[in-house]
Amino acid sequence: MFAIVTAAMAPGMALLSYFYLRNHYSSYTSAFVFRTFLIGVLLVFPVMVLQYAFIEEGFFKNMLVQTIVLYGVIEEFFKWFLLYFFAYQHADFKRRYDGIVFGVALSLGFASLENVLYLLANGLETAIGRALLPVSSHALFGVLMGYYMGRAKLELDAKARHLTLALIFPILLHSIYDSILLLFDTYFIIGMLPFMLLLWWLALTKVKRAHQLDQ
Repeated sequence: MFAIVTAAMAPGMALLSYFYLRNHYSSYTSAFVFRTFLIGVLLVFPVMVLQYAFIEEGFFKNMLVQTIVLYGVIEEFFKWFLLYFFAYQHADFKRRYDGIVFGVALSLGFASLENVLYLLANGLETAIGRALLPVSSHALFGVLMGYYMGRAKLELDAKARHLTLALIFPILLHSIYDSILLLFDTYFIIGMLPFMLLLWWLALTKVKRAHQLDQ
C-alpha cells in the first residue's frame, strides 16, 4: 500500500517541484500553492461521482462523445472553475508565471489522487506509463490553463479573452489526448508520442513567454 501511494504521488511531486522551484516564493504563497494542490486532490471525488452518474444513466452512448465530454470537458471545466474561484480570486499574483504554478498545483493534485486510485486497482507495474502520460499531461494542461489565468489577472484589458482561452485550450488538448487513447487502442503510442511532444513544446513555450512578459 505504501509503495503504491509513494509511486503514484512521486511523479506529481516531481513535476510540481520543477515548476515551483523556478522562482522564489514567500511562505504565504507556498502555503497557498499547497492548498491549491489539496483542492485538486479533493476535486477527484465529485468529478468521479458525476462521471459515474452520466455513465449509469446512459448518457453519451457514442464512446468518442463520452470520452470528450466526461473527461476532456468535465475534468478541465471543474479545474478551471476552482482555479478561478480559489487562486485567481484570492491569491496575490505578482507575475504571470504565478498563474502557471497555481494551475500546475491544482492539476497535479487531481492527477496524483487519480493515479493513486488507478495503481491501487491495477498494480505497480502500470506506474511508469501513468507517470509518463496521464500525470504529465495533466501538469501540462495546468501550465496552459495557468498561463492564461495569470495573463487575465494582470492584463485586465484582455481579461475575458484570456479566461476563455484558459478553459478552451485545456479542454481541447485533453479531448485530443483521450481520443487518441480510444481511437488508436493498443497502438495508441503511434498517435500519443507526437502529441505529447507537441504538448511539452506548447507548455514550455508558454513558460518561456510568461517569463518574458514578467520581465
